[in-house]
Amino acid sequence: MLNQKKFIVSHAPFWHNGSGITERSYHTMLAALPALLMGFYQYGMPAVGVISLSVSAAMLWELAFNKAAKLPVTVGDGNAAVVGLVLAMLLPATAPWWIVIMGTFLAVVVGKNIFGGIGSNPFNPVAVAVAMMMLSWGGCFDFNQSLVNYELNFPSMVYPLTAVKNFGVSAADAFTVSDLIWGKQIGGIGAGFGLGLIVGGIYLMLRGFIRWEISLSFIAGIILTALLFNTSDPSRYGSPMLHLFSGYTLVAVFFLAPEDSSSPVNFIPMLLYGLTAGVMTVLIRNIGAYADGVIFAILVANLLNPLLDKIRPKTLGHIGKA
Repeated sequence: MLNQKKFIVSHAPFWHNGSGITERSYHTMLAALPALLMGFYQYGMPAVGVISLSVSAAMLWELAFNKAAKLPVTVGDGNAAVVGLVLAMLLPATAPWWIVIMGTFLAVVVGKNIFGGIGSNPFNPVAVAVAMMMLSWGGCFDFNQSLVNYELNFPSMVYPLTAVKNFGVSAADAFTVSDLIWGKQIGGIGAGFGLGLIVGGIYLMLRGFIRWEISLSFIAGIILTALLFNTSDPSRYGSPMLHLFSGYTLVAVFFLAPEDSSSPVNFIPMLLYGLTAGVMTVLIRNIGAYADGVIFAILVANLLNPLLDKIRPKTLGHIGKA
């Protein structure tokens, strides 16, 4: 009689480097800190209130869903806090409390947990929430109206992308590249300080928490597409630097597009994914209905992700005849 033994193995991955979700979450929040501190400096306590409410509400929604679905409590891994933090970075400092509560619900419950939780969501949860809010309550993202009462030391109290969309490039002449990089523009709490976002993004890439292929190809897609438009009609379409350093662009490049479960894992697909998001961003901005098309561009790239990730390198060797 054969001596049979039951061989049990765990599911993939079989080789683990020791890192975890918690470590990634905390480092992501650390990377966002420079941009957030600039937002606090510019907008004061209202910005602190929006950030605090968003992070705490996201964690409470996570806890509530875990309890309702009788799942293990996952608040401690920090992912819900990251979702709330990134969502708040895109909101104006004057966002009403109910839009923050609704946004965190859409991100954590609808965008993430309904699909099975972290690692199972096909779309970036923050992008899902912001897109739904922009379609439903677009007035909350009218930064010109929302921040009109702030007395800031900016060259212009007009949202750069709205100025270009409605009045042409001449309306954005007050914004220099230096102003945009140093955060002298109105917008989301954590989306205006270009230098801070770049520093945070480089930190995440160097630590291996995001893939450089996605971020750099995203930037390349924006620059190349914006350059083509600007060359064809400089008086109508903004320069590549204006598109790169204004609006939600850098938040998307470093904090939205590289999200693991909604982005590819292979080299060529990552390049195509980032390039698609960059091209779609400029197309929506220039010929679409929205001044800032980044959120919808991210969702389009997420939708294409399963198809792009089927592009794989050829296997080594071949099957020979017996």
